[in-house]
Amino acid sequence: MGRSKIKFFEVLSNSSETGVKARIGKISTSHSEIETPVFMPVGTQGTVKAMEGRELEEFETGIILGNTYHLYLRPGTDVLKSAGGLHKFMNWKRSLLSDSGGFQVFSLSSLKKISDEGVTFSSHLDGSKHLFTPEKVIDIERVIGSDILMPLDECLPNPSELKAVSKSLKRTHEWEKRCVKHFNITESLYGFIQNLFSICQGSVYKELRKESIDFLSELDFAGNAIGGLAVGEKNEVMYEITDFCTDYLAKDKPRYLMGVGTPIDLLECVERGIDMFDCVMPTRNARHGRIFTTYGEVNIKNSKYANDFNTPDEECKTYTSENFSLAYLRHLFMSKEILGYQLATIHNIGFYLNLMKSIRSAIKENRFLEFKRNFLEKYSKKK
Repeated sequence: MGRSKIKFFEVLSNSSETGVKARIGKISTSHSEIETPVFMPVGTQGTVKAMEGRELEEFETGIILGNTYHLYLRPGTDVLKSAGGLHKFMNWKRSLLSDSGGFQVFSLSSLKKISDEGVTFSSHLDGSKHLFTPEKVIDIERVIGSDILMPLDECLPNPSELKAVSKSLKRTHEWEKRCVKHFNITESLYGFIQNLFSICQGSVYKELRKESIDFLSELDFAGNAIGGLAVGEKNEVMYEITDFCTDYLAKDKPRYLMGVGTPIDLLECVERGIDMFDCVMPTRNARHGRIFTTYGEVNIKNSKYANDFNTPDEECKTYTSENFSLAYLRHLFMSKEILGYQLATIHNIGFYLNLMKSIRSAIKENRFLEFKRNFLEKYSKKK
């Protein structure tokens, strides 16, 4: 599949704690080395909202996401190709992962038609009609120039009946098979290696998850994602299906749980063997005045912070928590000042990335369960 001579992924160590499937790994792309488990900030439209690249670099961020659906519609593939790809367009020198846009097609477009060929949809921007086929999605991701590409898959609502999921799974498998074929006969446009991941589907049905993993394992993807979770099912169900999948997913390839999640979700799913996460929660919550701290989530708009001149989080050192008080942050939000959104986002992303760094240290030192227990004990205490 046009892979690099360097090893794309290697497991550096496994936890020796009983019942813990957590591991330390390293992903190597043409743009950066990424230590796993990793949280990938979401930069849907070529930007992590309210953050600059230099701020992400200060957190040692190795990889962020872009979204194929949004970038295809705006600024469009002509602009991206003229710019030399998304890395150059947004001045990001480290790794990029591009989501296929399938989730957005199914969630944002009120008018869509699904067939074996692909999915026809109406743009949420202007209502114009478009067709995403597996081949077209790969072509768009070639133009984006992401280091890691995701294939087109069908995203069903939750809950869905077994019969509907089974039918959808067969379509998704055929789409992913076509993605692999097209990926193999096309080349990177910008002179560096791109890597294609699979997406396992099957909703909450273990027999379908196993069927999906078995089918996709024959296609030799560079890494494997678990899709179709964190879409409304109970957390315990998500953890159970994740745990089931990691028992069967290849041990020598990275495992990516898409769209997850809360700090607690990260801990639970790292324990179950997940290497990669993404979620809009830290940036989205920040814009609504919700700040993640060691002692739980803070609603900065609450009146009790009006005269609270303490730092947001003494234990999580970020630019925001070291330089500004809760009272000042509340003032910014109540005044609708843009700086409030920026400072909250910087802190939330920093909180997530610092959490992952601490998780990696705990796994290396075989004290993950102790770290998890201590974190949850503090996190449950509300400020």
